[in-house]
Amino acid sequence: MSTGRPSKARRVAAAAIAAGLALVVSGCGGDDGGAAADGKPPTRAAAPKTTGRGTPAADATQAIGEMKGPDGVVVTLHSAVRDSGGFVTVSGTVTNKGTKIFNAINWRSNETGMRSRSSVSGAALVDKAGKKRYLVLRDTEGECLCTTGLSGLKPGESRPLFAQFPAPPEKVTEVDFQLPTLPPATVTISD
Repeated sequence: MSTGRPSKARRVAAAAIAAGLALVVSGCGGDDGGAAADGKPPTRAAAPKTTGRGTPAADATQAIGEMKGPDGVVVTLHSAVRDSGGFVTVSGTVTNKGTKIFNAINWRSNETGMRSRSSVSGAALVDKAGKKRYLVLRDTEGECLCTTGLSGLKPGESRPLFAQFPAPPEKVTEVDFQLPTLPPATVTISD
């Protein structure tokens, strides 16, 4: 039965997106007359692009790791960022360099309650020194805080991906990012 009210998870997600947009907008302020001391217009960082689910797209100009899988699938990792809320978000791009359509069905977790059968919910961060494994976070409805809908990736096509994990202790700066069927990639967590 629908009450006409959005779920708590959707309200929380909407609030997080609004807060992020407020930070982006506030960072663009200032009245410097539009020119730097050398007379050139100021250089501004572009606001992060978003995927269809309101998640930041990866900065494709930077690569901190790469994973090559079967049939020409390549995952390029662009960032692993620790935030003050106690999370680490790994962002990247999946590219189909093969000749067949790719579906990420083998990258999902074995949970039966997951609605999306083509997600990166089976991803993990591994702290080898601390001997701990961190799994993708779930929202209040049990869905992963990760990219979903990775199906029908045509040859030559790329899509952004992300997965959010609980953060390892502050002293841990290097972890392995793992996806089923792919070799792990060692990445450095930035703040």
